[in-house]
Amino acid sequence: MRFSTVSLAALTVASPALASPVSRGDTESERANAVKQAFQIAWDGYYAHAFPHDQLHPVDNGYDDNYDGWGASAVDAISTAAIMGNQQVVDQILNYIPTIDFKYSNETTISLFETTIRYLGGLLAGYDLLSGPAANLVSDKSKVHALLSQAQVLADTLSYAFETPSGVPYNNLLINNRSNDGSTTNGLATTGSLIIEWTHLADLTGNETYAQLAQKAESYLIHPQPSWAEPFPGLVGSTIDIATGEFTDNYVTWNGGDDSFYEYLIKFFVYDQSRFSEYRDVWLAAANSTLEHLLSHPAPKPELTFVNIWDNGTLISTSEHLTGFIGGNFLLAGSVLGRQDLIDAGLAFTDSWHATYNSTATKIGPEVFAWDEAGVPADQEAFYKEAGFYITSADYVLRPEVIESYYYAYRITGDTKYQDWAWDAFLAINSTCHVGSGYSGIQNVNIAGGDGFDNVQESFLFAEVLKYSYMIHAEDADWQTKADGLNKFVFNTEAHPFKIAGPA
Repeated sequence: MRFSTVSLAALTVASPALASPVSRGDTESERANAVKQAFQIAWDGYYAHAFPHDQLHPVDNGYDDNYDGWGASAVDAISTAAIMGNQQVVDQILNYIPTIDFKYSNETTISLFETTIRYLGGLLAGYDLLSGPAANLVSDKSKVHALLSQAQVLADTLSYAFETPSGVPYNNLLINNRSNDGSTTNGLATTGSLIIEWTHLADLTGNETYAQLAQKAESYLIHPQPSWAEPFPGLVGSTIDIATGEFTDNYVTWNGGDDSFYEYLIKFFVYDQSRFSEYRDVWLAAANSTLEHLLSHPAPKPELTFVNIWDNGTLISTSEHLTGFIGGNFLLAGSVLGRQDLIDAGLAFTDSWHATYNSTATKIGPEVFAWDEAGVPADQEAFYKEAGFYITSADYVLRPEVIESYYYAYRITGDTKYQDWAWDAFLAINSTCHVGSGYSGIQNVNIAGGDGFDNVQESFLFAEVLKYSYMIHAEDADWQTKADGLNKFVFNTEAHPFKIAGPA
């Protein structure tokens, strides 16, 4: 298809203020190439100034080790580099990964959840892609095998986290002495977003212990106790007692902290439909309960559809950028299960989160927003009437979830407006967040220019934002989501694609 011509000059500027105007479009391949160029800018800045630390600070060319100190950006980037066919970056990462000592961390405390989705996910996806549909990028196959062997080393290092009376793991680990931070509870997402990675490792290595650990922890979530912790079928509380496996509350939300538990229920079924049909059933119960009990339509914009929080009988009209994945999650489920009603719900969610982007000065959605009329700040009354929501946390930290839903919407419906929305979002992020040697989060999405930078190039910029922005314009491939539900890969919550284990 054809659009008008795009200038790539905006992708090579030193600061957003110098960005040259970009017209509305170009061919799909030109858009895809523009995203590749942004990836290279982000990678070059990281590799020059921060590698092998975790994340680049692009404003001052500093770095952080906020994710274990093992090079989170490099491991998060490998699956995207493979999908983009970027052989140079693939080689750089493959040469680095065997040098990581996953038995020791400079960071005092590491997160089992974050380490699983970023590092274990990145290693396994890199292995699947580079031993499969992207194998042409690698001449030395031993480097690919090192991805799997290092994944085992990492999982062996982390596995003591599950040594609890219930099997619900500790999340905050001090791996250097095999201890933890003493927490007595774990969260819904941090407990319930391990099954795909640990089961896939088990399937690749033949060591079923990895799968058994994660699935035992998950069993407490899909068979919740006490019964009051499941106020609606499939929808459960947010906090689990590590000693007993019982829930300690019935606070229900699809927002951050709980989000990827629900995301993984249907994705685990997609991973192997013959083994994990129970997870499909739990997801369907949660989805049906959400549609029946949690939907909300803002008074000024009743055409928008958001999801309330349920707090012991009280509905709270607050949501997040993180929750923007929900459209894509319903769309994936609808395509796999042959359910048009779920596809329609997914599109309604996707359209609504698009409004959170389209309404701001930067055309980027805020971190947190609300639509309770009783809570509208005086200085946002006009904005609320126009947009249908008001902003309660205005920052943007390079999150991917809204573009993620655009990706599923396009792949499943074929409607090119979702490509346009993703392109608009990419252009907005590029022009607003590009600073110094890379890309940074911003302070306020509703002030032109973003009102300052947080000086962090999040590793998931590589893993998610740039991957979804690229794939929505790229040609079909094995890793792409299929409209008929016959997928060959499924993406974890960090957008690392895993080869599915069972027939679609």
